Amino acid sequence: MPASFDDIEIGQVVTLGTTVVDGKALDAFCAAFQPGWPAASGAPDTMVFAIWSKLDAEASAAWPQTKRVGVDALRWLRNPPAGELLRGRMTVMGKDPVGDGKGIVIAQHDLLDEAGRLVFSCLTRSIFAR
Repeated sequence: MPASFDDIEIGQVVTLGTTVVDGKALDAFCAAFQPGWPAASGAPDTMVFAIWSKLDAEASAAWPQTKRVGVDALRWLRNPPAGELLRGRMTVMGKDPVGDGKGIVIAQHDLLDEAGRLVFSCLTRSIFAR
């Protein structure tokens, strides 16, 4: 990711990393947060969101992003099974400077499975330093 808001380009695609749906984590998540959900049905929507959140947080830790102000248009398409490799990506859809010190970046985030099929997507609005 570029060093500042001004270096970010509309259409830019940023990799958020990869992770595997861990079977033990899936069982523990279902027991704690999704009682009654059979782990054999794959990761429930709430866990898929948590997986995306983790990938996003790890990827953006070194970015000039100062605040996430919105997560909208959430879509879940699949419940990936244990052992499935998931890949996150972010596509910059728009940006708008807000004064001399910051700007808003609008981005689409996608979580894809091993076959490249969409598992989850959402739109975000974030403040980036200029």
